[in-house]
Order: sequence, then structure tokens, then C-alpha cells
Amino acid sequence: MVLADECENDRHVWRRLVLSVVIPTLNAAHCLPASLRSVVGADEVIVADGGSSDDTPHIATEAGAIVVAAERGRGAQLARGIAAARGEWLLLLHADTRLGDSWRAIAAAAMSDPSRAGYFRFALDSADPRARRLENWVAWRCRTLGLPYGDQGLLIARSLLERCGGIRSLPLMEDVDLVRRLGRARLMPLDAVALTSAGRWERDGWYRRSARNLLCLCLWFGGVPPRLIAKLYG
Repeated sequence: MVLADECENDRHVWRRLVLSVVIPTLNAAHCLPASLRSVVGADEVIVADGGSSDDTPHIATEAGAIVVAAERGRGAQLARGIAAARGEWLLLLHADTRLGDSWRAIAAAAMSDPSRAGYFRFALDSADPRARRLENWVAWRCRTLGLPYGDQGLLIARSLLERCGGIRSLPLMEDVDLVRRLGRARLMPLDAVALTSAGRWERDGWYRRSARNLLCLCLWFGGVPPRLIAKLYG
């Protein structure tokens, strides 16, 4: 395991890095390799692990990522990974999401404007027609409501993230919390795919999983504490 504290001593290296990918993980050995392969080309990859009992940390280290231990919970893990990252730009990515081949060039173009954050096009790795309907719903949600989720990735300048108050240590809904603080005017769609595992929908049922996600969102906007919503989310 490479400790991020060792890297923080070199301030000259700190400013040379442009893009850091930050991936929160928890027992993600089954999906992490594909995610890591998809972000080859980033200046560094930080894996913020919440105490995995499988081979997740070993897989990340073998792939050349920097592994940092974090308190369990996606918000806390992202915050820890961001603190360890050295890039001026950050790409926040879920462990079960992999980016399409064109992402690096599209991200490079978007990074000319540090006043806006970018998100990728949601897609599921399933041939089920219900996956296409869900993708269309997500596209509508992003276009109309300005609510991309974390499984679409988020490309954001460190300076913009800091101005918005950073990532809050929430057990979930940290993505919704952040994009709401950013606001629609500071969000832009990026024309590259973020292919996410359909495992949760296949396991729980397409309509049941989608309804549960929507209920969690409504509870969030209704002011229910995230720790209680996390119990429902599963």
C-alpha cells in the first residue's frame, strides 16, 4: 500500500499533476479492475477504501493506484481521497463504473473551464430493454432537473470544489448534495459514456430498485437524515 502522506511531502510534484481520479471502494474486487483500466491516462488514481475484506486494496495497488484508508461511507471516503490527491482537477468515480475510450480527450477539453463541473452520459452494462428506459430517464433528469448522480462521474476543478464547500461526509446522497450546491449553471454534460454495472437492478428488480432510488431522493429533499435513508437504500 502506498501512503498518500508520503506523497504530500513533495510540493513540486503536487503542482505538476493535472488530473486525479478518486474512487471510493468497499469490497469492490469484482468490478474495480475494469474501472481502473478505463482511467488509464489520468495523472494519478486514488482509491479510498472503507475497510474492504476482499482483495480490493491489493488489486488497486497492483494496478498502480494509491490506496488510502478511510472511514466507511462514500462521502467520507471521497473526502479522504480528495485530501490525498495531488491534481488540480478531480474525477470522482464509482468503483462499478467504467469510462468510455473517448473520456480523456473530452475531459481535457472540459478542463479549459474551471468554473464548471462535468458529468458523463449514464449507461448500464445490460441488454435488457428496461436498462434503455432507465438511461432515458436519467438523461431527462439531468437535462431537466440538473441532477446527475455519482455513477456518472464528476469532473471538477479543485478550486471550484473548495468554493462549494467540498464533499460532505455523508453515508450517501453526497453526490446530490454536491450538485445541488454547484447548481445547474455550473454543470455541463460530457459526451462520453459512464458504463455502470446493472447488478443492483438485476438483483433487486428493475422497477423495485428504481422506485427505491426515487424514494431515497424524495426523502433527501424532504429533510430525512442521510443515515436513515442509507438503511433503506441497501
